[in-house]
Amino acid sequence: MPQQALKHSDSELRSAATHAVPEVPFYIPATNLPSRPRYTIKHGGTFVVMDSHGDIGAASGGADGLFHEDTRYMSQFELRFEGEAPLLLGSNVRDDNSALSADLTNPDIYRNGHIVLQKDTVHIVRTTFLWRKTAYQRIAVKNHGEQPIDCELSLRFANDFADIFEVRGIARARRGIAQQPVVGPDVVTLNYEGLDKSLRRTRIVFDPAPTELEQQDARYRLKLEPHQAAAILIALECNPASEPPRNFYKALLASRRDNRAATRNMATVQTSNDIFNEVLCRSMADLNMLMTQTQDGRYPYAGIPWYSTTFGRDGLITAQEILWLDPTVARGVLRRLARYQATKHDEQADAQRGKILHEMRAGEMAVLHEVPFGLYYGSVDSTPLFVMLAGLYVQRTGDVATLKELWPAIEAGLAWMDGPGDPDGDGFLEYHRANEKGLVNQGWKDSFDSIFHADGSLAQGPIALAEVQGYAYAAKQLAAHCASLLGLTERAAALEGQAKKLSRRFEEMFWCPEIGTYALALDGAKNPCRVRTSNAGQLLFTGIASPERAAAVTEQLLRPDFFSGWGIRTVAAGEARYNPMSYHNGSIWPHDNALIALGFARYGHRAAAGRILEAMFAAASYMDLRRLPELYCGFPRRRGRGPTLYPVACSPQAWAAGTPFLLVQATLGLTFDPSRHEVRLENPYVPSFLDHVLLRNVSLCGASADLLIHRDGDAVSVEVIHAEGEIRVSVAYDYSRSALA
Repeated sequence: MPQQALKHSDSELRSAATHAVPEVPFYIPATNLPSRPRYTIKHGGTFVVMDSHGDIGAASGGADGLFHEDTRYMSQFELRFEGEAPLLLGSNVRDDNSALSADLTNPDIYRNGHIVLQKDTVHIVRTTFLWRKTAYQRIAVKNHGEQPIDCELSLRFANDFADIFEVRGIARARRGIAQQPVVGPDVVTLNYEGLDKSLRRTRIVFDPAPTELEQQDARYRLKLEPHQAAAILIALECNPASEPPRNFYKALLASRRDNRAATRNMATVQTSNDIFNEVLCRSMADLNMLMTQTQDGRYPYAGIPWYSTTFGRDGLITAQEILWLDPTVARGVLRRLARYQATKHDEQADAQRGKILHEMRAGEMAVLHEVPFGLYYGSVDSTPLFVMLAGLYVQRTGDVATLKELWPAIEAGLAWMDGPGDPDGDGFLEYHRANEKGLVNQGWKDSFDSIFHADGSLAQGPIALAEVQGYAYAAKQLAAHCASLLGLTERAAALEGQAKKLSRRFEEMFWCPEIGTYALALDGAKNPCRVRTSNAGQLLFTGIASPERAAAVTEQLLRPDFFSGWGIRTVAAGEARYNPMSYHNGSIWPHDNALIALGFARYGHRAAAGRILEAMFAAASYMDLRRLPELYCGFPRRRGRGPTLYPVACSPQAWAAGTPFLLVQATLGLTFDPSRHEVRLENPYVPSFLDHVLLRNVSLCGASADLLIHRDGDAVSVEVIHAEGEIRVSVAYDYSRSALA
């Protein structure tokens, strides 16, 4: 994702090579971060970032606000009691992420040097949730004192209608026109006409009507008898319809009903470890919150706050992580990305026919091309990952009808891989940005400085990334299987031959015996970047590596210069650009670790995959809400201390939330064979912090089973405790496979 620079001159690149700091126009700044903890809630294309008081206070810095489709619709919404900020008693997000509740009380209120109201007399509960482009808030006030009180409760509100990229720090030379707020007895409407000629509106509806309502303030004069309570209901609507908003209580019930319906058919995981169960519950709640219903099905938006939109790479990897839990997500992702697959060459969008989308945006700056992300195709890996996921989906479900629907898009993607994706015809997928506004690096490590040589100098393009060749290999093998299912025998044989040829050439060009692993990439002159990175680990889940070299990569990634105790770093300690606090050059990414663990398991190193699961579990146990963030710092694990956070990581983030479920699949060796209606556990492994794992509603071809997996020392047993429909469960052991720890 575009965390770092999108535009660099040659002089800037030379400066970066000597470790100076170039201008980075799309960098996410980490200045003026707010001091109160922040919480996020999302529904559909709308999300809100609030503090622990339930306030929106963007003036204090950070990404506070109510956002809809890449625009901030409310930048300030702050509560005051007698002009003072209430005191915080506590706040929490519901386990299902559907609402934030903040418990507050009054501070000591002075008049003429005397206390007229003692603190902790009035209890204030603010409950906020989202549903259908609207933030609903209930402010409940109760007098717990023994005397009547007469107090003022006020709300200060404002909006800037800032584009999400403005919020990230990009200055604009011109902006649209903010119109005069329209004030009624119980409603205020804020209007903004953008430079794109679109009218964006925020409507604030109060129930009951305030005592006084002005353009930026609502004031309630409350008179409460002892133990008397009152409630104020507020709706903050983004681009409202003409009719009034739904009643608070009816909307709350509807939102929770929607949440339950979305997860009704998913498999679930429960274990003997209560803390790990909390990690799993939070991850599932985050995934469900980030899911957005589209015309093609559910799609996991990438992360909050910066990436709450459709990303190709993120959606594809997240769908793969939870494919065993809920294959319908993969179907929705594939259909949506097929809909937006490029149909023509467009240098401004970095698009060629058959290429799969990288990112889409709907904000004013994207519409005006001030940023290139309206429909942007600047990623080299989204296309092979699309073909991969299509093949994995068919392997998981046997859904040939959807395969037939997607086959033209699959063939178009393969044609891109063989054509524009390989501009010099050497068999490797390569990238080089098509215009100066595009991303410099177009793999998952897309920071400007993430692809470099052993001396620290930045690689010059076109660049062939190691892991992308693995994706291409797996894509062609899986596409060959799909072609066979469709009766396309010659096409299947051709794809198999291409995959084998790619595998042989990859081993010749990328293996670096002097560093004992695969090169990070080949630069434009076909010189390997001889740097020890986690990219080599991602090769393993694709199957492109030879067994001997896969074992060497596994062993190296578990050494202390890679494995911090909290997970595997993106770059090994000691490499030229290693920095444990960097975005891509020494930090730890949960999704990266999950894919590496899946690769370990594929080559028989299931205990090694278990070490990654234990590390991710240990890290999550220290995290707020037991939530794995997008990334954290790569400092070594120390006894009695948790991992070090990365300051502007997305949290929640989709492929981080999917990490625990892919790790469970990897360690249990969970695979599916729809032709035999069989769920198979191959060389299952249960790490020592778990005694058992319970999988419920594992579905296949309309049937389902509940499985209880026990650990007894080094042995594992599997029990089918419930089954519905035609389904088989088998356990397979291959004692010739390595158990490298």
